[in-house]
Amino acid sequence: MGTATAPWKLLLLHAMESNSHLKHSSFFQLATIGLNGRPSNRTIVFRGFQENSDKIQINTDIRTRKIEELKHCPFAEICWYFTDSWEQFRINGRIDIIDGLDPDPVKLQIREKSWSASSVKSRLQYLGPNPGLPCLEQQPLEFSLDSSTGPS
Repeated sequence: MGTATAPWKLLLLHAMESNSHLKHSSFFQLATIGLNGRPSNRTIVFRGFQENSDKIQINTDIRTRKIEELKHCPFAEICWYFTDSWEQFRINGRIDIIDGLDPDPVKLQIREKSWSASSVKSRLQYLGPNPGLPCLEQQPLEFSLDSSTGPS
């Protein structure tokens, strides 16, 4: 017997489809609890659902503050607003971080698949300076990516 789909997933998929002509419809906000106990919020990109599940996937740099915050408190909430249909989705739950040291081969396969599905432009961001630090001068990127290698 298959797993039932959460009712919100079908509503979210419908909202995503009806707002797909808007570039910003793939962005939503992720709120975590900062190390100081205060809310911390940022905009992130939707990368799809894990196969056969209701788990929302995002990609992020391990060097970001949100990783440190999620390791401290793994619970978070997302807020997604679709401007054309005036629909808002607020979904909360436990975030599962899958880094390169995860002992679960299935999770590592999910991670590799998500990395491979990312654009080269997106992957190049992981080679730049630490996220969150001011960039005084824009240096031209002189990196190359081997498409056969996964995330580091």
